Amino acid sequence: MKKINQPKRVIIIVLFLLLASLIFSFWLFSQNPIISVSSSTDDWPMFHRDLTHTGHSNSSAPLTPELLWKFDGGHVIWASPAVVDGHIFIASDDTQVYCLDALTGEQVWRYRTKNALGSSAAVASGYVYVGSYDRNIYCLNAATGAKIWSFNTGDVVQSSPAIFNGYVYVGSWDGNLYCLNAKTGIKLWNYSTGGLIESSPTISNGKVYFGSIDSNVYCLDALSGEKIWSYTTGNVIQSSAAVNGDYLYIGSEDNNVYCLNATSGEKIWSYLTQGWVDSSPAIADGYVYVGSWDGDNNVYCLDALTGSKIWNYTAKEGVNSSPAIADGYVYVGSWDGTLYCLNALSGEKVWSYATGSHINSSPAVVRGVVYVGSWDHNVYAFGNPSG
Repeated sequence: MKKINQPKRVIIIVLFLLLASLIFSFWLFSQNPIISVSSSTDDWPMFHRDLTHTGHSNSSAPLTPELLWKFDGGHVIWASPAVVDGHIFIASDDTQVYCLDALTGEQVWRYRTKNALGSSAAVASGYVYVGSYDRNIYCLNAATGAKIWSFNTGDVVQSSPAIFNGYVYVGSWDGNLYCLNAKTGIKLWNYSTGGLIESSPTISNGKVYFGSIDSNVYCLDALSGEKIWSYTTGNVIQSSAAVNGDYLYIGSEDNNVYCLNATSGEKIWSYLTQGWVDSSPAIADGYVYVGSWDGDNNVYCLDALTGSKIWNYTAKEGVNSSPAIADGYVYVGSWDGTLYCLNALSGEKVWSYATGSHINSSPAVVRGVVYVGSWDHNVYAFGNPSG
């Protein structure tokens, strides 16, 4: 029998291994998870609900602070909840990502990382994506919590990921915005800024928008990562942008809320508050809703076209939480530990609920229930589920 020479044998082995790897990858990603990506437009699958980060839902919303349940997440909860297909996905400073039943608050699974988590989870196509202080961005199976892959950046990942067109976009404290393949975690490109990135990427019309601690708002091409424009504010940016058509809204620690042209980066207007604006603006029905910190502790409602103030509501302490809008109401947390429900047109308080500590988490409103995390270690659910 003719022997196969050594070079050919090596080639055959390599080809066999590659084929086996491809077969395994196909099997892994062809599994049908119990939890899929949003089956309803009422779901809240990422920070501030959608890729444009409007923070606005057409879902019904609770008119009373009726406590449905609360869940002890083991430590401070900075992150905001994602709610998909009757499940909540939320990260905790206790190093774990939790999946909870949205109706009961019962734990479905948990996944432990190597450090605390401040990133809000994003859910797409049956997978959960979240960043950790251990420098990694993780992809987990939404049904089981099993790790699919992780990608190590150069520093803490507190930015909340966005998933678009098969890619994951996320910022890192190493100053880079990363674009990764959503199935494999392989890096497509990265863009370096002059400072760390906590802002969550916003995606609209094939463009990625985000802020950096270097005081700039950036607009990149989503496919190539090439810079289209940048706009310099007077201080660091931790706020995430909200985009509505040709307009981009974002806060800065120079105390301003900015409205920029989303295509050119040209400033259209700015509104000066009396404190930092780390809160991310929400947009609904021609109005912009945003919180401010320190000097005034206000939630503002501004005219989206002109920036003129419609109303403000004063909390007892700063408002770092990013508002959620649903059913004509504004839901927002405060450093005073209170979750507020305000009338979206008048700013009048409808109800409030005091948790045991600060609220940095941005609420999610889904089918008659509002979900939010608190520094008192708990995830809260208020309201009566509908639909």
